[in-house]
Amino acid sequence: MKFKKKVLPNGLRMIAVPMVDNPTVTVLVLVEAGSKYESKEKNGISHFLEHMCFKGTTTRPNTSDLSKELDTLGCEFNAFTGQEYTGYYAKGKAGDFPKLIDIISDLYINPLLKEDEIQKEKGVIVDEINMYDDMPMQKVHEVWMDLLYGDQPAGWAITGERDVVRGMSRKDFVAYRKAHYVAGATTVIVSGNVDASVAFKEISKKFKGIAENKKGGKKKTRDTQSAPQVALKHKETDQTHFILGVRTFPVYDKRNPILSVLGGVLGSGMSSRLFRKIRGEMGVGYYVNAGNSTSTDSGYFAVSAGVANDRLEEVLRAVMVELDSVKNSLVPEDEISKVKEHLIGRTYLGLESSDDLAEYYGMQEIMRREIRTPKEREKIIRSVTAEEIRNMARKIFVEKNLNLALIGPANDEKALKSLLKF
Repeated sequence: MKFKKKVLPNGLRMIAVPMVDNPTVTVLVLVEAGSKYESKEKNGISHFLEHMCFKGTTTRPNTSDLSKELDTLGCEFNAFTGQEYTGYYAKGKAGDFPKLIDIISDLYINPLLKEDEIQKEKGVIVDEINMYDDMPMQKVHEVWMDLLYGDQPAGWAITGERDVVRGMSRKDFVAYRKAHYVAGATTVIVSGNVDASVAFKEISKKFKGIAENKKGGKKKTRDTQSAPQVALKHKETDQTHFILGVRTFPVYDKRNPILSVLGGVLGSGMSSRLFRKIRGEMGVGYYVNAGNSTSTDSGYFAVSAGVANDRLEEVLRAVMVELDSVKNSLVPEDEISKVKEHLIGRTYLGLESSDDLAEYYGMQEIMRREIRTPKEREKIIRSVTAEEIRNMARKIFVEKNLNLALIGPANDEKALKSLLKF
């Protein structure tokens, strides 16, 4: 799993992750462009642009040309948008690498952004927003982000608002691409059965026409809190989905491995404390998770679950008890050892394919952090101690820092806030 990295004079970053004897290759392009780089008036344009890049290029002008060519190769291909990045990828046979990088570079550098296609795609985006509104397990994350960050980019939906999406025009996309889709903000990752020198040569050739404009910036996230907060989104559902958590640290912070192990103790795997307590002992809820999430200027640690409506308060009390437990008692060494092996094992299981490796190395690079190999990450996880876990829990699990977001029929905010006590 060794990787090689090279930076071109124009600032374009290239990463190659050779995988000998692997039958596939993945080409992934990541750009520092996401909802945190947007204005309120254009919220959702990062995600909308991701859709439009597949709607024809200067060399493949018909709307279906790109998808037809990729389908003919039997590829997996798609794109995704986050708060701080957008990604485009294709995965196929190793022998098809020249075709894959030609297609991905073309859609990234040369999209036509035709006005009639923009108008048609608006309906698709609105339907996507409607779809997520009907999926409370996912929608609750939007409620959560709005609770934490409010009316600033970190608190806005990545897909944007319906009326904002409907009002976008071609000139908006052209201006956004000019500000963000530039060499210095772009990383191209090739992983799989391709020699690194060949990968770098092809990247340099295919991305020769990339823009070299000055990169547009983003506002720093305001990340403060002085009292517990609750956000309820009323919806008549058969199950209440909630997120309970606290603010933590940005992606660069050296304390994040401690939070990873703490998340493993509380809610990673069927033997974790919260899973055993809520599902095993209480017999409620199909899923329960706990873990840390980070961005370049903020972070949060959260517990999420979906539970029967009439047992919501009971479950919240149980979660609070478990959070309090890790504050007051050292996690036994045998439990820590089990959790570490679980986390390390999951890391390696997630790196079996070329697309997994491309994302693993690419996401570290695009978030501007030092790239750590799986072995280096394993070493750091193994170094976390019981004392560090307890001290971290005492630092972050403080009543005034607690936040609760939920979707369901509950409407008594005062009663729910009263549960946010240790």
